[in-house]
Amino acid sequence: MRYPKSLKGKVALIVGGNGAIGAATGKMLADAGVTVLISHMPGDENLESAGKVVTALGGNKDHASFAADITDTPTLVSVRDQIEKKFGKLDILINAAGYTKPIAHHDLDALTDDLIDDLFKVNWRGQFATIRTFAPLLKASGDGLVVSLSSIAAFTGVGSNIAYCAAKAGIDVMTKALARVLAPEVRVLAISPGVVDTSFVPGRGADFNDKVASSTPLRRIGEVDDIAGAIVACATHLGFSTGHIIQVDGGRAL
Repeated sequence: MRYPKSLKGKVALIVGGNGAIGAATGKMLADAGVTVLISHMPGDENLESAGKVVTALGGNKDHASFAADITDTPTLVSVRDQIEKKFGKLDILINAAGYTKPIAHHDLDALTDDLIDDLFKVNWRGQFATIRTFAPLLKASGDGLVVSLSSIAAFTGVGSNIAYCAAKAGIDVMTKALARVLAPEVRVLAISPGVVDTSFVPGRGADFNDKVASSTPLRRIGEVDDIAGAIVACATHLGFSTGHIIQVDGGRAL
């Protein structure tokens, strides 16, 4: 094995690819010669934002976007069938979809049953359903890779709400379990960021970011390219790694 591994000619699907981290990852992969496919939630606004992401990827005519809801498996199957028809395989699957809502950990009543179910449906069940759906195409690659977005909240217990922390802990367990059952054709990894400079958590602003930066060893919060670079490194440099959760947090969890 020679490193970095070439990604030219590879096909990647970024689920949630019109989000900040997904879009940054897509650009890095496209620059490395990958055909980048992104999925987004249905709706005109999401379609428009996905179109802008695809346009920014560059000249490869095969870059494309698809509407899919990760909580609705038939929509994922539809995307899989389209990819299989055109490419016959999928080399890289990136799980970048998710959502959260800030709920103070001490406010137990605010974390309602319905909200807990929604958080797990999107942040765990949807991730598993996505991998389950695309596993056959990844195996057909013979050198398949899954990278899911976790969070240091999975093991620190500090995050936007308790259910989100728990769902991310589930991502870590799922990564280890699926790494065993999908090997050797498919490697499964997770990236575990700390605080990242995006609008992912509603209501977090400059004051919060500055406070976190001051207590982080590297004295800043993460940028989307920090996370995207780590995801790409899973494909280019970590060819003998599977089942691991890779922290990209500036030392925040220390």
